[in-house]
Amino acid sequence: MNTRTRRLAVTLAATAVLPFALSACSGDNGGDSGASGSSSKPSASQDGGGMAGSTGATAAMDQPFGPACSAVPQDGAGSFDGMAKDPVATAASHNPALSTLVSAVKKAGLVDTLNNAQDITVFAPTNDAFAKIPKATLDKVLNDKAALTKILTYHVVGKKLTPDDLAKGSFDTLEKSKVTTMGSGRSYTVNGSAKVVCGNVKTANANVYIVDSVLMPKG
Repeated sequence: MNTRTRRLAVTLAATAVLPFALSACSGDNGGDSGASGSSSKPSASQDGGGMAGSTGATAAMDQPFGPACSAVPQDGAGSFDGMAKDPVATAASHNPALSTLVSAVKKAGLVDTLNNAQDITVFAPTNDAFAKIPKATLDKVLNDKAALTKILTYHVVGKKLTPDDLAKGSFDTLEKSKVTTMGSGRSYTVNGSAKVVCGNVKTANANVYIVDSVLMPKG
């Protein structure tokens, strides 16, 4: 075989081998790339989605809820963020829907008591809740400090209650008798009839549940 023939044979052999070599390399790289992509991308997506979902769900559960929450100012001292910075009596004074309650608290001399208490829950009746009471009866109570103090302290529990705590509970109040709660999700009642219309409102020292009826202690 002369030199020219030998070179031609080598060239043909290399040409035949090259596609197999390229195919093998391509298959290896493609396999690694595919495995890496399928393992890392879905994994990252699932982890990220799971964490975001969990964080979002937790955040949602920790937010105020209820139809009356829409009436709370969006910003300023009376907003949810603003109320969270102040102790409960001061925070309530910035909410126009609680003006009757705030007036009653002042008449009873309970502003400092509520503001200085630590880790309490307040069931706060709206102005409309007080309006359900006949005017003559309400005026009489507002001018009787002992009776007013008894009623207002009945709305205060000496620990912070979460919505989960309200599912089915019985709690001692500062007035010394108990309130009972029932419900789930975003629907709760106190003493079987007063509805929570804006719940899980945070202040600096209290969790507040705004209710549509004034709670009356027994006896």
